[in-house]
Amino acid sequence: MRVNRWYRHLIMLALPITALSQAPPSPKSMQAVRSSEIITVDGNLSEQIWQRAGFTELTQRDPVQAVQPTERTELWLAYDDAALYIAARMYDTAPDSIVARLVRRDAFISTDDIVVYIDPYHDKRSGFFFGISAAATLYDGVLYNDDWSDNTWDGVWEGKAHIDDKGWTAEMRIPYSQLRFQASDKQVWGFNFLREIARKNERDYITYTPRNESGYVSRFIDLVGIENIDPPRRLEILPYLSTKAEYIHHSDGDPFNDGSRYSPSIGTDMKFGIGNNLTVDATINPDFGQVEVDPAVVNLSDVETFFDEKRPFFIEGSTIFNFGQGGSNNFWGFNWGNPNFFYTRRIGRAPQGSLPDNTNYSDVPSGTHILGAAKISGKLGDSWNIGSVNAITSREHADVDTSGRRFAVEVEPLSYYGIFRGQKEFDAGRQGFGFISTITARDFSDNRLRDEMNSNSFALAFDGWTFLDSSKTWVITGWTGTTYVRGNQVRLTALQRNPQHYFQRPDASHVSVDSAATHLQGYAGRFALNKQNGNFYVNAALGFIDPSFDNTDMGSVFRTDIINGHVVLGYRWNTPNEITRQISLNTAIFRSYDFGKNLIWAGYWTNGYVQFLSYHSVDWFFAYNPQAISNRRTRGGPLTLNPRGYDVGGDVSSDDRKDWIFGAGTDIQNYAQGVDHSRYFYTSIQYKPAANVSISLNPSVSLYKTSAQWVTNFDDPAAGATFGTRYIFANLNQREISASIRLDWTFTPKLSLQTYIQPLISVGEYTGLKELARPKSLDFKVYGTENTTITRDDGTYTIDPDGNGPVPSFTVSDPNFNIKSLRGSAVLRWEYMPGSTLYLVWTQQRFDDSDPGEFKFGRDMSHLFRSEPDNVFMVKLTYWTNP
Repeated sequence: MRVNRWYRHLIMLALPITALSQAPPSPKSMQAVRSSEIITVDGNLSEQIWQRAGFTELTQRDPVQAVQPTERTELWLAYDDAALYIAARMYDTAPDSIVARLVRRDAFISTDDIVVYIDPYHDKRSGFFFGISAAATLYDGVLYNDDWSDNTWDGVWEGKAHIDDKGWTAEMRIPYSQLRFQASDKQVWGFNFLREIARKNERDYITYTPRNESGYVSRFIDLVGIENIDPPRRLEILPYLSTKAEYIHHSDGDPFNDGSRYSPSIGTDMKFGIGNNLTVDATINPDFGQVEVDPAVVNLSDVETFFDEKRPFFIEGSTIFNFGQGGSNNFWGFNWGNPNFFYTRRIGRAPQGSLPDNTNYSDVPSGTHILGAAKISGKLGDSWNIGSVNAITSREHADVDTSGRRFAVEVEPLSYYGIFRGQKEFDAGRQGFGFISTITARDFSDNRLRDEMNSNSFALAFDGWTFLDSSKTWVITGWTGTTYVRGNQVRLTALQRNPQHYFQRPDASHVSVDSAATHLQGYAGRFALNKQNGNFYVNAALGFIDPSFDNTDMGSVFRTDIINGHVVLGYRWNTPNEITRQISLNTAIFRSYDFGKNLIWAGYWTNGYVQFLSYHSVDWFFAYNPQAISNRRTRGGPLTLNPRGYDVGGDVSSDDRKDWIFGAGTDIQNYAQGVDHSRYFYTSIQYKPAANVSISLNPSVSLYKTSAQWVTNFDDPAAGATFGTRYIFANLNQREISASIRLDWTFTPKLSLQTYIQPLISVGEYTGLKELARPKSLDFKVYGTENTTITRDDGTYTIDPDGNGPVPSFTVSDPNFNIKSLRGSAVLRWEYMPGSTLYLVWTQQRFDDSDPGEFKFGRDMSHLFRSEPDNVFMVKLTYWTNP
């Protein structure tokens, strides 16, 4: 699994779990002093309160653990009735070597910085982090599950930095409104501090997680001295104004699209507190036009493509809804897709309803309008963490034209989405128990949609963990849950036959389609054992998803009807030697069955990782998969074989401290009988020509061949060997070239320009159309042989499966494709006041599908750039106020 650099950085900042010895004794506490003077946050440390002796007890964690830092750091904390203040002096014997790269907020690039960690609830499991670089870039986010962090939360706070002849200095002001804590005359919070020296790859902490151990927040020292402050009345209002101009290509005579459209909008986001511990985030008529476009994807499988959430309302504070992963710091998966009970992209997605068959022109909303949404998060009592999201999306209509007759049809009903999450911890986090419940309810005004969507759905699941020893080395985690879906008979029949379920499989003994059903109920769960301290580690898990499990109204699931288990053994060496800094080796065995006891996947896997003294690294993997059974290849038809094969790959990467950063990797698969023969290559290049500019290029090439690419199914009573249906396959030769190109130009810590471009060419050539000859095989009858005929005329194949026999012929559209796509966006972001932002956004998309099945790079790129673009321009202004 490839992890982006920001996530790796957060792991190194907050979750260092690979090391060589025990941490030295940490200070027990740190004192904050009440300030009677006004502190100006300018990074100069000129106030009298910073002139006293500061805190200096840091210890190096990297690159050499448990030794004194190479540079001295001095830290001060102060507070008043409104905020906590942090000041730090980072001495440096070579101030001209300080790495001060300027990037946009929360974007990591190797640079000198400091990070402050605060656990204001003092629950030793959660908290916040606030960071600032030597170039005054701000970082912030939340801590959870003791070991993990998430940077999607953006607080409203101030920070400034200043470089001088002694090193550099920093000041922060963190308002209490951005923290959550209990009312008390004397506050005791958890606290930690990190300094990073980029040129040395050095990280110095007050207290850290020793290598080969786990747990981070639970190690924090106590922050004391804060007295007689009250949790503030929390109220934040963020109204917005926006206008959008769309210039979209259109067909001549289209009555709904003349090539341009203008749409102003107004709305607001709000945040307010309920008591000291609960926070409500609400949004009315939200606008998400400033988010980056999704990448183009060519998906030939029967599994839905899932995209990351990018909308601020849904990603901020989303960690409260993480389910099934408490307690443990590692969750492996082999051929296992953990169901997600809350896939936020379901809210506001494109309308799902169909249009009349004879529609000539249409104007369909690109997304379902969110009328309003509210999110509640925080604590009940001392230990219950809770979160809830409630959203209502509008009834959407499409304007259609059928031979000159225009009218509106409903394509999405008025809908309610709700989720509630609760989690309680016991015995200082040694045990935990939680639950999650979701509901989706729809109000139809057009009964036609009742055949296409569920009327309502529910899900309820429980999770928990328990450590088996006092050192928190061995932990058992688990979850189990159930889903319930209601709808009319037409809808439920379609649901049973869709790719998540395939109840119509003719040789399946454990499922069948019930055409009279009006509900579907299923269950799922997974339990895991993890050894997470020490050089030697173990991970084992057993999971199951019932064929009737369905959470797709509110969540997501890759597949159902699976029982999956694995065992992983690993060892890591973290003592640097004359060549390497760290090495890890892992090996695993895994198997998957369906509920009919068919072995549907199995394998033996090993991988390794080496980081050299130069901070270059290499990792590799190899997997062997013995023969198994496929219950999905025929898309609801009989079983086929999965032949034996192997999968091998690896990655190399260079030192990310340099101006030029390189990476490359490959993934090669070979399976018997020509079923899968793929070659995937990628490279990554990042160049930092200046301290405030970063350019990255990530091209990839994918070459894929298979002798068993599904095309379509045809019902035919004469196909007795395959249960009355002909399952049509072909040989596929697919070639795909893609690239992700980014330019980030940060003018000041408050003003940045981000650009993203993704060109893609994907060409698929289908040959040798054929049908499955018999179940549980990969035997095919190739059309044009064995008394069959096939002819092609104007993009359509006419197939006669028995030559001059009585079986009628049928037609198949030519499945060849040549998809050329270009997607890009440019976002100018100016935070003109703390929390208040102006966005200028331009997005462009181009598409071309000419010359299906024929790959010619120069011609295809020429056609792509000559295609008519869709351009969207947007201006959005937000204003943050804290009345």
